[in-house]
Amino acid sequence: MSALALSVLLSLVSAVAYAGGAIVQERVAASSPGAQYAPLRRPAWWAAVSLNGLGGLLHVVALALGPLSLVQPLGALTIVFALPMAAFFVGRRAGATAWRGALMATVGLAGLLSLVGASDAQSLDTAQRVGAACVTGGAVVALMIAGRAAHRHPAVRSILLATASGIAFGMSSVFTKTVAVDWSGGVSASDLPSLAVIGVLATAGMVLSQASYRGAGLAAPLATLTVVNPVVAAVVGITMFGETFRYGTTGTALALSCGVVAAGGLIMLTTERIAREGAEAQVRDGSGEQGQGPEQGGSAVAAAPSAAAAAVTAAAPAAPLPAKVLVPSPVAPPVPDTAPVEEAYDVVRTPAGSDDTPLPYGPFYGGPFVPPPMLGRRRVRIRS
Repeated sequence: MSALALSVLLSLVSAVAYAGGAIVQERVAASSPGAQYAPLRRPAWWAAVSLNGLGGLLHVVALALGPLSLVQPLGALTIVFALPMAAFFVGRRAGATAWRGALMATVGLAGLLSLVGASDAQSLDTAQRVGAACVTGGAVVALMIAGRAAHRHPAVRSILLATASGIAFGMSSVFTKTVAVDWSGGVSASDLPSLAVIGVLATAGMVLSQASYRGAGLAAPLATLTVVNPVVAAVVGITMFGETFRYGTTGTALALSCGVVAAGGLIMLTTERIAREGAEAQVRDGSGEQGQGPEQGGSAVAAAPSAAAAAVTAAAPAAPLPAKVLVPSPVAPPVPDTAPVEEAYDVVRTPAGSDDTPLPYGPFYGGPFVPPPMLGRRRVRIRS
């Protein structure tokens, strides 16, 4: 296999590794809402770090074997590989708008990178390195603050954090190229600060990319990161390393057009995510209103006549109220009678023909006597 073919193969495998790492990061962010930046206790997150490291290593090897004009555009295929991989492995399907935005971003980025001409290997002096590190740190911190302020809009917050991550990764590539140029003449202790900056920027890029996937899906933050990273490196190469666009003025115009196409793809992905969030919020609100219907009226169908009756009532003219309105007082429920049933008097009856027949009357101080009926031995409650 020729070096060019091996470079192309390594570039494709690198894009697949980056896509796999992004998918794992997004799933970790979805399942760990409390861990915003670095869920260190999740093995899946370390797997994503390993996939991103593998992708970066393969990309460096591909750059060593093939031309920059071929390897860099192939690295933009990460978002194209990520969408079908996410649909196949985790069941997260992207809509037509997301696909169009991803393709626009990839085509624009590939065209822009293919128009950047190579230049001789150059390095940065100490003042330039300090200035680049300070400007990069300020931009990253400012984007982090803006993302924190936009916490109510997950899509906007995700784009801001993904942009900060892309800047960090792009500048780490710039410092890596600088150190590589310095090491061609021998390793020296003066490169230790640059190595420290590379480590800090790479770590910040990884952490910010993880935070950008929280609540924002996969396509928008990944496309933003994929576009911003090489664009920042290309801008620094043009302004500080003396790189230029190919084909003169025509190439510059084409590069600007490709940049507009890539930016349009990112905007499409962002607006698609914002529209999806709005639709999900409406669905949640609608389900909440419909959930109250069965509790109040029994069913949504039973609520329809009530709504119609309310509309008719509202349309009818309201009658004037009388001067005095008599409101009936509430009627108390009848109190159950808990008194025992009145017992009848037990009249002692003597069977017929008995000798103990009581006299109906008798002498009582010279007058007639009528004996009262004899009562039972039990107490009797007489109800008045």
